[in-house]
Amino acid sequence: MRAALIVLGLVTAQRLGELILAQRNTRRLLAKGAREAGRAHYPLLVLLHAAWLGGLWVFAFNAPVSLAWLAVFLVLQALRVWVIATLGERWTTRILVLADAPLVRTGPYRFLPHPNYAVVAAEIAVLPLAFGLTWFAALFSVMNAVVLWIRIRAENRALH
Repeated sequence: MRAALIVLGLVTAQRLGELILAQRNTRRLLAKGAREAGRAHYPLLVLLHAAWLGGLWVFAFNAPVSLAWLAVFLVLQALRVWVIATLGERWTTRILVLADAPLVRTGPYRFLPHPNYAVVAAEIAVLPLAFGLTWFAALFSVMNAVVLWIRIRAENRALH
């Protein structure tokens, strides 16, 4: 089996598992009275990430894998887990705000206001680079920057 297939399979499984976790956390937060913000741009976020992963399956299917870039991607996965573990039940793919809950200021949130978005931005560039897809990394990085500009503004408004 080609290394690209293994990597893509693992990343796909990880993302699907995270979606299940996010849906569970979303249900719990809504049951506790959380309100959702930024609902209008959420389909754009989903479309971007689905296109990114689907595009990798198309263009990286038979590509060689750079171990150096793959190592960087693995470091990003550790940071991703740190973000998710820090937020615990508050981690979701949506912007959900509990009225009386304080902002999380532990873990990576001590250093950055939006560490999850920093990790995601890096992942969107690094994984395609691991397959030698520089153009793909650049294209999706630009599209992600636009979506994150919208999303971070919506999240900051909701949190303040």
